[in-house]
Amino acid sequence: MATPSGARGTARPATPNPQPATAKTPLVLSGANVVMPTGTVYDGQVIVEGTRITGAAPENAQLIDLTGHYVVPGFVDIHNHGGGGASFTSGTQDDVVTGIHTHRLHGTTTLVASTVTGDMDFLVQRAGLLSELAEQGDIAGIHFEGPFISPCRKGAHSEELLRDPDPAEVRKLIDAARGRAKMVTLATELPGGIDSVRLLAEHGVIAAIGHTDATYEQTVEAIEAGATVATHLFNAMPTLGHRSPGPIAALLEDDRVTVELINDGTHLHPASLQLAFHHAGADRVAFITDAMDAAGFGDGRYMLGPLEVEVSEGVARLVEGGSIAGSTLTLDRAFKRAVTIDRLPVEDTVTALSANPAKLLGMYDTIGSLEPGKYADLVILDRDFTLKGVMRRGEWVLSPQLG
Repeated sequence: MATPSGARGTARPATPNPQPATAKTPLVLSGANVVMPTGTVYDGQVIVEGTRITGAAPENAQLIDLTGHYVVPGFVDIHNHGGGGASFTSGTQDDVVTGIHTHRLHGTTTLVASTVTGDMDFLVQRAGLLSELAEQGDIAGIHFEGPFISPCRKGAHSEELLRDPDPAEVRKLIDAARGRAKMVTLATELPGGIDSVRLLAEHGVIAAIGHTDATYEQTVEAIEAGATVATHLFNAMPTLGHRSPGPIAALLEDDRVTVELINDGTHLHPASLQLAFHHAGADRVAFITDAMDAAGFGDGRYMLGPLEVEVSEGVARLVEGGSIAGSTLTLDRAFKRAVTIDRLPVEDTVTALSANPAKLLGMYDTIGSLEPGKYADLVILDRDFTLKGVMRRGEWVLSPQLG
């Protein structure tokens, strides 16, 4: 989301373990608390053969004792702008790969790269670069956050680059992504908003309501037209009012809508998170990072398009105006906070971090749970829910740290 500019941290760290070891022999991860769609299996096992999870261990399998640890599905982040000092919005292809690997080290085995508001020619160019990475399997697709958002709720987006959601321009971005556009965030109350939602739905692209000043009634209209996601619910939208409930009430009450939540302790009060889980239910929540370059990198000054961002003690804010400018969150931290601070059940947390976003992306047949036949994308956590290992497609991104 930004390019480091005089960041106080050191130079970008070398990529650890650049060629992870492949599970050349089958693996049995045994003795763990394995979180499955039906619940947690205690003293369970996960069997990995090649790139997949299998149901039976062959005789030559290698045993890894994970007693006292949790094994959960790899995390799926549908809203992420960068990390490791690298930007998905403005960086080179190598920069983007650095950001992807940074988040993989924190358990995100599937990631949608998000852009921010820019002029149309630039966004078309970025769509081409990111679609190449999607075609290679490095990312799961592209999320366009802006420029079709409300100047009243612009957050850390450049106001002079905002525009109404003209369906022709929305279609231009879809075409530039070559079938790899997964989601577009819109202020659907703007002129062209409802027609753009219908266009996105027709092309199999998620229409997300966000950075919006819509009323309750306007939000209901957008949902009826095909919008199915709330972009970082509560943030960059009118607050919930008792006479003017606004978009929050409409988004929470409709079973067709999945609500994104940024669980970093900055974007949301814990009571707001609990409200979302209570009202929408665990099956309609997707934890996201909304991460920018500083995730996994450090405090300092960064550029967000033409806007300067100061990251201090892990919180990113615009230098001018002080608006929150994305986050420095990684999904392993979101997991630990959800379980240890918010006191959410482990199973609900896994649903919000893995299953729900995988279903949104239409990828639940291959990722999002630890069922046999799916990719061996998994995360190992200790009893305190600290990340200890990451596997993607049967390869250790981070070998188990069990000492």
